[in-house]
This record gives sequence, C-alpha cells and structure tokens, in this order.
Amino acid sequence: MQLVHKKVPREFLEMLPDGVKFIHRHGKEFLVVEELSCPNGHSLMAESVRIHDEPSIRIAVERPNGTGRIFIDAFWGSHAKLYDFLPAPSEDMIHIEARCATCGVSLSVERPCGRMECDSQKNFLFHLPGENNFVYVCAKLGCPEHSIVVGGVPQHLNKLISEINYFGYGEDEQFKGI
Repeated sequence: MQLVHKKVPREFLEMLPDGVKFIHRHGKEFLVVEELSCPNGHSLMAESVRIHDEPSIRIAVERPNGTGRIFIDAFWGSHAKLYDFLPAPSEDMIHIEARCATCGVSLSVERPCGRMECDSQKNFLFHLPGENNFVYVCAKLGCPEHSIVVGGVPQHLNKLISEINYFGYGEDEQFKGI
C-alpha cells in the first residue's frame, strides 16, 4: 500500500482543535496530536515513550495471544507503532480490544471501518479536548484507517484531514533526523 503525504488544508488550520498542533519539519507540514483522553478523562499520552520526538499515544490491548501495550505515533497519518510485546505474523489484520492503560475502560465502539478492503465493524474512540471532538481508529491490527471528527468543522474538511497518510510500513524517510 502506498501512503502519501498531503498538505493540511488552510481552512482546517483556521479551526484547529485543542489537542492538535501544526508543525513544520524538514520542509513539510504536519499535524501532531498532543492531547487525547479516554471516556473517563484519563490522558492517553505517554511522555516517557516518544516517537519522532513527540509523546506517543498509549493504549492497553487484549489480543488472542495475550495482553500488552501499543504506543502509537502522534503524527497524524503516521502508522508507526511500538509494542511492549512481539506481535506474531498471524496477528496482522486481527481484531484487538483496546483499553485505557490507566483505568481499563474500553475504547471500542461499534462503527464500521471506512476502508473498502476492511470488514471491521469496530473502531477505537479517542477523545480530543472540547465537545464533539474525536479520533476514530480501526480495531483491526494493521488496518491504516483513522478519522477525525471536530465539532463545528465542515464534514468535507474532517474528511480531507482523515485521508492524510504520511508513509507506509517501514517507510520512515520523512522523519529521519527528528
């Protein structure tokens, strides 16, 4: 799968929600998630585990082969992750259950994945600050689907931001030196 960098629409930047920042690195512009929480208000950000020099997003996971934690790159559209377990090749594209690493509340919601190639009916729901501001991520390990919903932002802009992808598996060139 070829994932490409897309420019952030200026109209979205004028309505940039709390919890997301806009940065320039190596001549490119990026959105970085800087604040997400579980439904109970606990932060999902992990200052101690940084990816590309930014705090990562930490979730506890239950999968067929055990439990563990996944640390997700906070650069919007990046698919880089760190695991505190070794995922088996057979675990690619399986459903996992995600929980808040602090309180254990489920982050799963019933919502079909937006990718035609994916049959998942579950997403993880992360809360951005403010009312009606959310990030959805497909619950299938390996599916790159993610979307943002920012209250007060026109749906077409939310869709454009949701389609941002920076790179594919192992393609980390844009972040060298960060």
